[in-house]
Amino acid sequence: MESWLSPLFDADGIRAVDRWAIEEQGIPGPELMEAAGAALAEAVAGLAPQGPVRIVCGKGNNGGDGLVAARHLRGLGFEVGTLELERSEPGDLDAWLEGSGGIVDAIFGTGFKGAPRKPAAAAIEAINRCGAPVVACDIASGVDASSGEVEGVAVEADLTISFHAAKLGHRIAPGKWHTGELRVEPIGIPNGAPSAPAGGTIGPGVLDLLPARGSRSTKFSSGQVVIAGGSRGLTGAVRMSSLAAIRAGAGYATVAVPADLEAIFESSQPEVMSVGCPGGDGCLAPAGLKTIRKAFERAAAGVFGPGMGRDPGSVELAREAVAAIEAPLVIDADGLNAFASEVALLAERRAPTILTPHAGELGRLLDRSSEEIAAKRLSAAREAATVAGAIVVLKGDDTIITDGERVAVNALAAPALATAGTGDVLSGVIAAMLARGLEPFAAACAAVFTHARAGRDAARRIGLAESVIATDVIDSIAAGMRASAPVE
Repeated sequence: MESWLSPLFDADGIRAVDRWAIEEQGIPGPELMEAAGAALAEAVAGLAPQGPVRIVCGKGNNGGDGLVAARHLRGLGFEVGTLELERSEPGDLDAWLEGSGGIVDAIFGTGFKGAPRKPAAAAIEAINRCGAPVVACDIASGVDASSGEVEGVAVEADLTISFHAAKLGHRIAPGKWHTGELRVEPIGIPNGAPSAPAGGTIGPGVLDLLPARGSRSTKFSSGQVVIAGGSRGLTGAVRMSSLAAIRAGAGYATVAVPADLEAIFESSQPEVMSVGCPGGDGCLAPAGLKTIRKAFERAAAGVFGPGMGRDPGSVELAREAVAAIEAPLVIDADGLNAFASEVALLAERRAPTILTPHAGELGRLLDRSSEEIAAKRLSAAREAATVAGAIVVLKGDDTIITDGERVAVNALAAPALATAGTGDVLSGVIAAMLARGLEPFAAACAAVFTHARAGRDAARRIGLAESVIATDVIDSIAAGMRASAPVE
């Protein structure tokens, strides 16, 4: 796995790590359980619960961890009550939990899949109703550790103590929303397990891949980015994408836009060159294909789709142009919508392709509802990447980057990015990273990380996340790319 990714395991991978530690390294299973329970108890004690601690235990190792934690907490002087769901009659769970100072969820572990059944489902619902702080043992019960999927009810944890390593389900929504604060605690498993992580969270080391400009650098060696898009009423998208590309280090940028709107770009963005595409009434049209192909001839990377609109002529042009462009290409916004239900057509491209959908756009590509995509984000992103022969950047607070096999997840929360135009900014940054020479998967990861940091920096400068606009994020791209700058 790339050195700049922090490991994320799936259920099979972490099970293999445990087996290796026990069978090949000679670490007794009870010793690992003792360490896990002690770490869990320490976390609960750190919350200083005002009232008794209630621990709800399922069967298997997760429940065993909870029972060990109960013993340690009693040794620390806490009043502790335990409930073993498989051995005890739960009775009135609400009454039993009432007045709790803290609750430990030790019902299901990382091997859980599907929807919880009775009595676990009733216990989860009661825990969520209780109102006391909830600490989850390894992962919130009801969350699939391998995907973040939640098929039924799931514990809404305030704090999750994960043992040895984080799991995909901690970082990918909807599981992410059930995790609360995530802490990873060592339990004595040594490094060197042969089981490979299933993915990773992007770290600042990805920015070390970016080449620095030197005394011999020119605008040509820094790479040209071409952005095709724009339509009447949607000119801002192309402008933001092109400016973001330059801020992210591209040597220069050119926009290919409807000819009757070109004057807007000429007057408003002096740093960006423009090419007018004939044939449309305020939108791109098939008659502009030759012009677009020529504009992309010298591009080190490009973007297709920002502000393009959904005029039938624009859709026809998009399908023809995307197939013909030989440069690495980021397809965004209505460029994606042009391939609704036809994502397999993108596999015909010879050059690298990066798709940047949100859930709704990915749903249109795969002919599904956005709700279906939101429920199965990882599997949907992998499917689209495989079918399209592309890298998919599924946007969200848990932005997922995948080529169908490799998986990276953004773990930097940046609420300021939840505003119009920031997706156009991201597409420009990705294109710049491609133009500067990064391989496509790394380029997408570096751009997503830069974008998140820029959103955080913009919120800090402006003073309120809700007041940040997309151009504020562009102004913070430099801060987002500085490898030496603090992540927080």
